[in-house]
Amino acid sequence: MNVIIHRGASEIGGTCIQLSTDNTTILLDLGLPLNKDSRHIDVAALKPDAVLISHPHQDHFGLIDVLDPGIPVFIGELGKKLIDATRTLLGNPLHTNNFHHFKSWEPFSLGDFTVTPYLVDHSAVDAYGFLIEAEGKKIFYSGDFRAHGRKSILFDNMIKKPPTDIDLLFMEGTMMQRNNDLFPEESDVEQKIYETIRSQENISFIISSSQNIDRIVSAYRGCKRTGKTLVIDIYTAWVLEQLKLVSDSTPKMGWELIQVYLTHKQHETLKDHPEFFGDFRQRLYQYRVLKEELQANPAGYLFFGKMSHFRTIDLYKRVKPVNVIYSQWLGYLSCSDNEYYGAEAMAGYQDDPLVNFVYAHTSGHATVDDLKRFAEVLKPKMLVPVHTQHPQNFILISDSVRSLPDGITMTL
Repeated sequence: MNVIIHRGASEIGGTCIQLSTDNTTILLDLGLPLNKDSRHIDVAALKPDAVLISHPHQDHFGLIDVLDPGIPVFIGELGKKLIDATRTLLGNPLHTNNFHHFKSWEPFSLGDFTVTPYLVDHSAVDAYGFLIEAEGKKIFYSGDFRAHGRKSILFDNMIKKPPTDIDLLFMEGTMMQRNNDLFPEESDVEQKIYETIRSQENISFIISSSQNIDRIVSAYRGCKRTGKTLVIDIYTAWVLEQLKLVSDSTPKMGWELIQVYLTHKQHETLKDHPEFFGDFRQRLYQYRVLKEELQANPAGYLFFGKMSHFRTIDLYKRVKPVNVIYSQWLGYLSCSDNEYYGAEAMAGYQDDPLVNFVYAHTSGHATVDDLKRFAEVLKPKMLVPVHTQHPQNFILISDSVRSLPDGITMTL
């Protein structure tokens, strides 16, 4: 079997790994790079027989747009729904790829390969690692994972009953030179949210990804503890609706202390796509909160938003400061608006006297200690770093580390 990392050996994001036998070629992720100077991939020239997408983050699926639409793309059902929702609400056409779904721990065949998806704990829902078997060899691709989220039982179960006889482990290393010391677990983030909003005199905003379900749960639990109302936008409300596929215990529209903020533009988008949203638009009105209601009692609300909501934040800056709970990677604040709309405004809030800027975030990626535990239990004959800026540091993780630079073919 031949193995090539097209991108990801020494950078975070844009991951793409190719596995080939004489008869079958598959790709593990086909991600949009986060770095504009990233190594270019000629997607059309790859011509895989299938693509496996580990989870619905752009840096893992974002290049399927340029893939031949006839090539099968395998992704979790919930992950596909979330990708579709993003595109629809932004007014973009849906992908035309040949999508197929899989279920966790249920093996399926792709030519010479047998693939078993493993549901993992990550800041994105419906995230998977993959066990891939062919020609008597076993490869495990970790995808993005962690051990400290609300789904940490998935990591614990993997540690208790790991896949065995692994010849090659592709393991992410996002946190190789970072730490999680300020907020080791999601419960620590929840506590900070609670402490910030419990005595607020103006509205609070929490800035995070709508796909970070753990963070939505933390925000809701903070609201429950303080009697505040959690305000979500349409996209977040739709994401929570889709989670009915896998859970009835996740906060959603219709629950106590949850209301939805509906803009005219978003309303028109829903109205234009009845075939996609069904009765969702009609049900929204039962739980809608008006701008006037927020302005009449701003201290009663926590608004779950994105960096692009900075104009809404500015509307509420008065004599009494607005709480802005920044709950994402701090590195985004160094980006320009061309990369992440609202990043410059969000960075400016750190020194704004009318903003109480609060950082409360735990990583979506495994710490170094948990990477060590993972590698020790899987006992791979060879460990190849991916999704990391510091592959050289993996020598601290395992004695079986082997560097495989982008573009180099290795025969397993």
